[in-house]
Parts: sequence; structure tokens; C-alpha cells
Amino acid sequence: MILGVSEWLSDKLGWSVSFIRIAFVVSVLLFGVGIGLYLILWLVKLLSK
Repeated sequence: MILGVSEWLSDKLGWSVSFIRIAFVVSVLLFGVGIGLYLILWLVKLLSK
């Protein structure tokens, strides 16, 4: 939502934006990897333009 990763990823995968955002929140709360994954995907998004 802040960096546009969820919308970009939903376009690439064909999934719902809401599902991806919920998955990021759950991964942060349960595993603690969501923030790092979000930043890595943001970098991939920037470099793929």
C-alpha cells in the first residue's frame, strides 16, 4: 500500500490485492519475515521497470 508492492504483485500473480495484503500482515505477525520480503519485492519492482 505504501510502496505499491501489493498491487504490483497482484497484477503479476492474478490474485486479489486484499489477499496479498492479508498475507503480508500474517507473515509479519507470525513469522516476522513480511517486512523484509516486502522490501525485497519493492526492489524487484523498481529494477523490473
